[in-house]
Amino acid sequence: MSTAEKTPEARETRPVTGTAPRRRVTDERGRQVRAWELALRYLLLLGVLALTVGPFVWQLSTSLKGPTEDIFSSPPRFLPNDPTLHNYGRVADTIPVWDYALNSLKVAAANVVTNCVGSALAGYALARLRYRGRSAATLVFILAMLVPVEGIIIAQFTTMRELGLNNTLIGVVLPGCIGAMNVLLMRNAFLNLPYEIEEAAVVDGANTWQRFLRIALPSVKGTLAVVAIFAFMGAWDDFLWPLIVLSDPSKFTLTIGLNYLHGTFANDERLVAAGTIIAVAPLIVLFACLQRYFFRGVGEGAVKG
Repeated sequence: MSTAEKTPEARETRPVTGTAPRRRVTDERGRQVRAWELALRYLLLLGVLALTVGPFVWQLSTSLKGPTEDIFSSPPRFLPNDPTLHNYGRVADTIPVWDYALNSLKVAAANVVTNCVGSALAGYALARLRYRGRSAATLVFILAMLVPVEGIIIAQFTTMRELGLNNTLIGVVLPGCIGAMNVLLMRNAFLNLPYEIEEAAVVDGANTWQRFLRIALPSVKGTLAVVAIFAFMGAWDDFLWPLIVLSDPSKFTLTIGLNYLHGTFANDERLVAAGTIIAVAPLIVLFACLQRYFFRGVGEGAVKG
């Protein structure tokens, strides 16, 4: 058989000589991404990274610098010449930072528990149960997100005073124990679950609580992690409401206590930076522990298996 008479299969299996084909860079839709588009995306990502991570790196660098180093040099120096942890010890000497951190941890932990439990129950009721006024209840939660906190803070303070909860950590937790946004997140997560799974459980004799605890809730772990992170961050970073409702220094949260690091006539930026890092560290640890659930996000709902 001559070369011209060889079959296409034989020609295709013949080793190809020469340069390897160029690899194509494609997006999630399979569309080819040009080189300048790819470069532009990376430049934008680097810009966003500098804007978001840059201030934290600067604070960390400032907190590790000694009293003889210039923290306002131009261009700025991110690496300390002689790193020291002395500034963190000075924070503990200036204010009872660990007592304040414990108070914040109590408030944040209680806020996480109440939001996860309450939002999951309310979200499941809005998504799965059939009753009169369900649409109106969903609308109430949507409208609650439109009300600014500053507009209702006086009413919240009056309510806490009438209940005798002023100057208590319970009074700090109670107004934010269930967030409207968290309820809607859980509602959307439960709506994305195939209803046929629960119908099969009904045929097997499962009641509402069994369907909720054994089928629905384990399938929305990602959204539950999102709710936990948002609840912890909201309670840990809150400054205005604890400042209003608390008056006893022994019950101050960390955000209020760190305010005392600012002097009336002078500020020590190294001291303030060290306090800031102490306040941010628990948030980083929490996100690191829950990140694999967090990125499942609010679009969760597919059933595995």
